[in-house]
Amino acid sequence: MTFYDALKWKPRPPFCCANENSAVAKGARRAKSPFAGKLDLFFEAEISIVRSRKSDLNTLTEVVLKNPFPGIRSNYLRTQTAAYFIELIEICTERDHREPELFMLLRRAFGYLDVNDPTQRAVSHFETELARIAGVHDSKKLKADPAFALGNLFGRLPLSRAPLLKTLAVEAKNRSK
Repeated sequence: MTFYDALKWKPRPPFCCANENSAVAKGARRAKSPFAGKLDLFFEAEISIVRSRKSDLNTLTEVVLKNPFPGIRSNYLRTQTAAYFIELIEICTERDHREPELFMLLRRAFGYLDVNDPTQRAVSHFETELARIAGVHDSKKLKADPAFALGNLFGRLPLSRAPLLKTLAVEAKNRSK
């Protein structure tokens, strides 16, 4: 299960769990699979798993699709931005760390990307909120870059950040013409 697939796992109460659990969906590729159309990039779903006693690979037993966010996959820049958000959360979370506020932040970000094209301001807002949740940035007290604070705390930022920001700058320039 990739980090995109891990995003789909949302036990009650909701929490963000990018990179937390691995599960196999047995028979998911069959034509009449109960998982057909329910597992894809950036889907929000409730899932049930059976924990494995022998390994870290659990078994997916049930999926209830909540929101497919189809607009994200309709535009490459939206997809690229959503992937960056996931990568950033992966860097900033520990295995099995349940944080409902992260889940809500990601849900809001995906909701925005579902209907709007990304902007530098949207990416900056996501980074600011993530830094606030991580406790390393208070926008009212600090004027410093929240991404810099996250990079210092976690040792790195996703490599996809620079190309994304460059593309967003070009898009903003094209829009202003």
